[in-house]
Amino acid sequence: MCGQIFMYAIATGRAERNPVPDLRGALKTPVTKHHSHLKAADLPEYLKKLEAYDGDAITKLALRFLLLTFVRTTELRAAQWLEIDFDKAEWRIPAERMKMKEVHIVPLSKQAAAILRELKKLSGHHLYIFPNQNNRTTFMSENTMLYALYRMGYHSRTTGHGFRSTASTILNEHDFPPDVIERQLAHCERNKVRAAYNYAQYLPQRRKMMQWWSDYLDEAAIESASAGH
Repeated sequence: MCGQIFMYAIATGRAERNPVPDLRGALKTPVTKHHSHLKAADLPEYLKKLEAYDGDAITKLALRFLLLTFVRTTELRAAQWLEIDFDKAEWRIPAERMKMKEVHIVPLSKQAAAILRELKKLSGHHLYIFPNQNNRTTFMSENTMLYALYRMGYHSRTTGHGFRSTASTILNEHDFPPDVIERQLAHCERNKVRAAYNYAQYLPQRRKMMQWWSDYLDEAAIESASAGH
């Protein structure tokens, strides 16, 4: 790309030579590092360990909710009760809290809504759904869930962000439309005009997909219990 820029600069009289060939091989392309994440076969064991987790109840529910919704951890930690609509079974994350700066709708499966009702008993009188353990007026720290995963034996095996890769991989393997998955992951929309109106795009399909995902996780949990892992 730099070479093309310099070629254009030479053609338009803005530069006399293209220095890019002199640098070939001098700059190494950074290696893409993917987040560690669980595979489908890992889920039964993980769900059993999560069920047995004896740490803070809100942290445990946060990990459950994160796997069910596969939002970014920053989006989950700062979630507020006013963003939840139980009647519509939706969590509507405002644009200012999203990486791509557009409103994002998370359809709530029956299981996700049940977790929120359980959380309502624990943090319903606070602004944040997942309040900080030391200061309830702010939200959960970035390391809380990560350290819980470490305690469960998942150091370097997965992260909260890794749940996004887990969900994406499994949903793709089960032939859900890539556009529907990408929309639920709130990945970048290249068309900025379209992006301003697409927060509800594929919403009916996403509702079905999110319920399927929750049911799939329930089946994985049952498999773990019946197998005696």
